[in-house]
Amino acid sequence: MDKGLCSKDFMYLSEVDPSIVVSLRYSTPENFIGRPVDGYRKPLAIVTRQVAEALKKAQKELNKDGYSLVVYDAYRPQQAVDCFMEWSENPHDQVKKLHYYPRVDKSRVFELGYVAKRSSHSRGSTVDITLIEYGKALHEILVEDRTLLDGFTIKYLNDGTVDMGSSFDLFDRVSHHINNLITHDHKNIRAYLRRIMEKQGFKTIEEEWWHYVLKEEPYSADHESSYFNYCVE
Repeated sequence: MDKGLCSKDFMYLSEVDPSIVVSLRYSTPENFIGRPVDGYRKPLAIVTRQVAEALKKAQKELNKDGYSLVVYDAYRPQQAVDCFMEWSENPHDQVKKLHYYPRVDKSRVFELGYVAKRSSHSRGSTVDITLIEYGKALHEILVEDRTLLDGFTIKYLNDGTVDMGSSFDLFDRVSHHINNLITHDHKNIRAYLRRIMEKQGFKTIEEEWWHYVLKEEPYSADHESSYFNYCVE
C-alpha cells in the first residue's frame, strides 16, 4: 500500500477480517466501462480502520445467519472517478450498455446519482457489497436474461452471490432500494442487508442497494483534502 495511505490510517480489509470475500470489479474488465479502471492496480480492498472494524462486526452477525459479505469496491482513487467522467462523455463507447445501463443514457449516470464526480469511495469509508451463502465461492459470471415486473428484460450477472433482484452496478430503477420491479423475496434480502449494515453504523443511498457509507467517517465530505488519489495496490 502507498505510504501516503498508510499514514492516513488506511488498511487492507483482509488484515482485519480475511474471511470477507473481495471481488474488486474495477480491477478487471467486468464493469460498466469494460476494462480495468485507472488507479486499480491490484484486486485489494482498502478501507479506513474504522470501516474495517465495522465490517468485521457485520460479518460476524451475518455468519450466524449463514451468510458472508462480498466486497465489490472499497477505497476508490480520484483518478478512477475521472476515468468514469471521461467514459460518460464518449457517446461512441457503448460496449457494456446491455449489461449495466440498458435504459439509461450513459451521459446521465452522474446526474441520476449512480456515479459521483466527488465519490465518497475516495474518502475510504464507503463500500459496495453484497452477500454470499457461507461456505460458497464466487464463480465465473453467467449472464442470464431476467424479466422485471414491468416487463422489461435485464441482464442478470450471476457470480454465485445471493440474488438481490439485480446485479451490482446496474444503473436502473430496479437497483433502487424502493421500486416495484422486483419480488418480495428480493426486497426482503435487500432489507436484511440494510438492517445489518445500519446496525454497524452505515448509511446507504436510495439509488444503489449495494452502496454503504460509514456515518462517522474520519474524513469529512466537506473537505477537499478528504478525496485521495493514491492507487489501489
